[in-house]
Amino acid sequence: MNKKWTIDKIREYVAKNSESKLLSTEYHGFSQKLLFKCSCGQNFEKTFTKFKTNNQRKCEVCVPPRESR
Repeated sequence: MNKKWTIDKIREYVAKNSESKLLSTEYHGFSQKLLFKCSCGQNFEKTFTKFKTNNQRKCEVCVPPRESR
């Protein structure tokens, strides 16, 4: 059974599992990009799926994107 994520549950997950902070105030589904603030102060956007599953929990300055194969 899939877990139904709300903005409050996402905010709690982000606080417990990363140094980033969730700035978005609404969540409408897995494909929506959310706004985060990295621990370095830079804002970045990611879907919650990428943040949670792909471990993309910092901005592109702190963790540059990998080159494609």
